[in-house]
Amino acid sequence: MRGFPLLRPRHWGWLPVFRRNLLVWRKLLWPSLIGNIAEPLFVLVAFGYGVGGLIGEVNYNGTAIPYLLFLASGAICASTMTAASFESLFSAYSRMGPQRTWDGILNAPIGLTDIVLAESIWAGFKSWFTATAILVVMLGLGISSSPHLLLVWPLMLLIGLVFASLALIFNALAKGYDFFTYYITLFLTPMTFLSGVYFPRDQLPPFLYELSAWLPLTAAVSLVRPLFMGQWPLEPVWNLGILLAYGVVGFYLALHLTQRRFRIR
Repeated sequence: MRGFPLLRPRHWGWLPVFRRNLLVWRKLLWPSLIGNIAEPLFVLVAFGYGVGGLIGEVNYNGTAIPYLLFLASGAICASTMTAASFESLFSAYSRMGPQRTWDGILNAPIGLTDIVLAESIWAGFKSWFTATAILVVMLGLGISSSPHLLLVWPLMLLIGLVFASLALIFNALAKGYDFFTYYITLFLTPMTFLSGVYFPRDQLPPFLYELSAWLPLTAAVSLVRPLFMGQWPLEPVWNLGILLAYGVVGFYLALHLTQRRFRIR
């Protein structure tokens, strides 16, 4: 596994696998899209307008902003994380296990590295598509009109790729669908509450505040929220570095574990 596979010409075999997933998904486009954006929009309306009406404004980095804006900028990151994770968990596992799609693909001149890379890129793309739809709705609601939102769009793709790679680690370890409960309950859910999605992180106890600074969702929210406010992130290099580190390490660990599962060296 020397070098980054995406940059090596012989590993462009991921593209047919990506295209295969895209063609299958096209048949279920609208049900899938509605399913992915309905819950985050319900959360946005219920908490943003309901709780936001009681709270009014929150203090973020010394600036008072409407709670609806605070929530929206965090919720779109959490939704991207969830969409990418679920695709890399349940859908990827179905293709790897019960449907045996991966076994069929391996009969072609396509390697396991191509498949894992394709699954990561596909989950990232699908979550990016979902985030784009949510962002369009937010623009329609007038939550933010900052020109900085143009930078949010590519950031959503990066965030999706990072969480897709992390979820593929657990996909490689899973013995069944129930195994994913550990990842969702013990990692995704706590991270959502610790990363400043629903309330400012400075409300956390000091220990949890310091710990949460190293979480990938915290890095994502720290990059996206200022852009919603029309400001620039305070530590963009640090937060981008955290996301890239999680993404690269996560991908290679997922690839190693998947190769071990298939007994490929």
